[in-house]
Amino acid sequence: MRTTLSARPENRSSRGIPRLALAAAAVLTVPTFLVGPSAGPGATTPAAAVTRSSTATTPAGAAAPASPPTATATARASSPTAPAPAVSPTPMASSGNTVAGLTTEQTRTRSATIAPAPRQPRSFCGGKLTFGTVNNCGLIIGQAQDTWTFSTTADSDVLYLQVVERSGVSLTIRVNHQDGWKACEINAYHEYLDECRLGPAGPYTLTVSTTIGSGKGGYTLAVESRRTPSTCEQLPADAFSWASAGFSGTLSAGSAARCFTFDQPLGSKLFIAEPHLRDLTGLRAEITDARHQQLCQSHVTFADCTLNSAGPYRVFIEHIDGMATAYNLRLPRISQAVGCPTLQLAPFGDPGAAVGRGRLEPNERACHSFSTTTAAQVAVRVDPSAMEWRLYDNGGRYICDQSSVEYCNLPTAGRYTLLPWSGNVTGARDYQVAVTPLHHVDGCGASTGTSWDQPTLHVRLTSPVQTNCHPFQGRAGDRVVAYTGPLETIEWLVDQSGTRICTSLSPNDWSPGDGGCVLPADGTYRMIWFPSRWVSDSLDPTYQVQIRRLTDAAGCPTLVPGNYDAAPALTGIRCRAVEIAEAGDYRLRTVSATNADVWSWVYDREGRAICIPDRCTFPTAGRYLLVFEPQGVVENNVEHAAALLPWAPSGCATVSDTGWRDAPHRGTFRVAGQVNCLQLASPAGSHIALSEPVESFYDRRTATRVVDATGAVVCDSPKGYSCELLGQAPFFALIDSVINKPTATYAMAFSRVDGPPPCPVLPKNAETAVTTGADRFVACFSIPADQHAAMESFTWKRTAGTGVADVSVFDGRGPWICGRQGGLEAEATRTCSLLDGPVTVLIETDGKDATYRLTHRDASAPTT
Repeated sequence: MRTTLSARPENRSSRGIPRLALAAAAVLTVPTFLVGPSAGPGATTPAAAVTRSSTATTPAGAAAPASPPTATATARASSPTAPAPAVSPTPMASSGNTVAGLTTEQTRTRSATIAPAPRQPRSFCGGKLTFGTVNNCGLIIGQAQDTWTFSTTADSDVLYLQVVERSGVSLTIRVNHQDGWKACEINAYHEYLDECRLGPAGPYTLTVSTTIGSGKGGYTLAVESRRTPSTCEQLPADAFSWASAGFSGTLSAGSAARCFTFDQPLGSKLFIAEPHLRDLTGLRAEITDARHQQLCQSHVTFADCTLNSAGPYRVFIEHIDGMATAYNLRLPRISQAVGCPTLQLAPFGDPGAAVGRGRLEPNERACHSFSTTTAAQVAVRVDPSAMEWRLYDNGGRYICDQSSVEYCNLPTAGRYTLLPWSGNVTGARDYQVAVTPLHHVDGCGASTGTSWDQPTLHVRLTSPVQTNCHPFQGRAGDRVVAYTGPLETIEWLVDQSGTRICTSLSPNDWSPGDGGCVLPADGTYRMIWFPSRWVSDSLDPTYQVQIRRLTDAAGCPTLVPGNYDAAPALTGIRCRAVEIAEAGDYRLRTVSATNADVWSWVYDREGRAICIPDRCTFPTAGRYLLVFEPQGVVENNVEHAAALLPWAPSGCATVSDTGWRDAPHRGTFRVAGQVNCLQLASPAGSHIALSEPVESFYDRRTATRVVDATGAVVCDSPKGYSCELLGQAPFFALIDSVINKPTATYAMAFSRVDGPPPCPVLPKNAETAVTTGADRFVACFSIPADQHAAMESFTWKRTAGTGVADVSVFDGRGPWICGRQGGLEAEATRTCSLLDGPVTVLIETDGKDATYRLTHRDASAPTT
């Protein structure tokens, strides 16, 4: 063994001290880094085991001085698992194998393997946990496990556990009983509040470790007991009043839970007003009974809490993230509620002073109470209409909520509590509430009738929480409907006692036979209604209301089947009494005064719908009812027309199918709703085209359909295209006027485009002059199969007069090929892809005096 270092210069430091000595000195001069439980606000430091030496005292949980790398290679080789010898932090005196305070260096064996001794994971934190105390740990690292202990004196306790991670470390917490069985295991994520159900009373061990065995960071740890909390403060009596501002305080950072105790009568229903269901601060509340069983949680219920087991009770306030947070605890009582403003029962119509008002912050609930002297049905109105609300009786039993938009059934006389809730909105909301008993008649309008010629009721709304009432006399079996506007309303029907008969008086668009309300007996009935939403706070809207009878209807003008080409009656009142002498199918057209199609239903005498416009089948002779526009009010002075015609046309004038050479047909519409008829000359299987002297589609005067001898529709419109006459001959053209043109004269021409007779030939590569006018607004030409190419161009140009034209091309067998791509033009070229065989060409104009030059050529040939 050498007792001195090598004298070679390269083995010495600049001061002549060996590098090994410098390394040892560096280690010995590193200041001790203390980590572990540190005292913070409300924190305690766990008791630490103390290790003493002759030179220093190091508390357990603190970082020990690093051992210098002076163990000999031989020792390391022979004992690779032996711990490194401790080094005193004080300088050593020279003695024995020591030179100037340095241990004599042993002879090195170069062939030996130098292996560092493995280090055990160090734990810097742990100790005894006290309920209600926040413990801070400055460092947990790698595979270290911090062991904490606590004791509970009660069996089946529940541990509120709050862990707040720092520096992003992810932790796992395990709680074990002293006998070794695991109570719970929690994987935390930055901050986490959880509950751990314990077993028997006694000592428990809580172990904190990194979730994946690596990483480092700090954390705070706090626990609280449900059965034996560290403190539990008595709540004052006014905490259960709706007028109370609440009981306020602050949860310290990292705390697990704070306990309050109270007592209330068994069966009481409380509302956890704060912290509430949608608390955005992370606060939540939990109520337990005398057996320490959980009764309610604010964050998983509607926040209504029924104390259905004995007290005294405790409420624990917690913060899910362990943040320092101010809280305000409010537990107003729903049963036997106190602190609620009293709400007068409102009359129908203007509620006057019987309106409750308030202002709610987001997620806040208010309280209003009212009393009735009898069991009753009431209309509960809350504005804004989208606001949620609940109604309870004095015992806290739920009665109804905003889904009961028509009415609420109050089962007994007594006191009731109405709770409007602002919802999860941005900013405060002003609200109004009113409750109107349906068995009262205060404020009802004057009695009205159900005849269709009765004047429309005009009701001015003065309040967004107003409920309206209109009485009328009815007979058993009557089917009654109501129309309201300008906006949708909610309406229902009650009898004289206020008992609901029907939940709706509106006609049913999809199943009108089920619409309205069938009256069970003779007597006085009342229609109750209000708007489904309020239009404006600054504008008092006026509504129109009509109550009408579908069965044995009265007050309607009479309608009987008429003839084609005849003018129907245009009159006011939104209905017609239809007199049918012979059962069968009829064609029905219902329009407004501007000739716009109007939806309508036809009902039998029992109020059952049998048909809508177009084809209407009357099963028997007798009286029926036609009603215009089932939805919305139609004033009596608004005129409508109804044309009721035989389904199969007859008695119609015959029109030529060579309109390109014959005089056109001219007709007249004298009133809205008129349907004219022409019998076509072409046989079944032929193709016809309709021409009218108009400049564009939007200038048309008519809407034309083609039907066969049975009345079945063959073509919706042959204009601009061809119509193949399929079905039973003869065929008819049914001609209606178009919207906004109820009275007009018109001209039209039908041309058979599949021949015979054939139209004149249009020569190839030659100019053909076409002269048009009011009586000749369409010309027809044919092109033999050998006179056109597969792709052919058709060009027209006006050479004299005024006007515009267009060209349509048809296959020789009749189907349309091309043409009519927009409005008519003075000159243009149309290129068409043609099939083999002859084709037919129509040049149609606006009927003005003009001359056009028409040519056609092979589109693939070069132009000259």
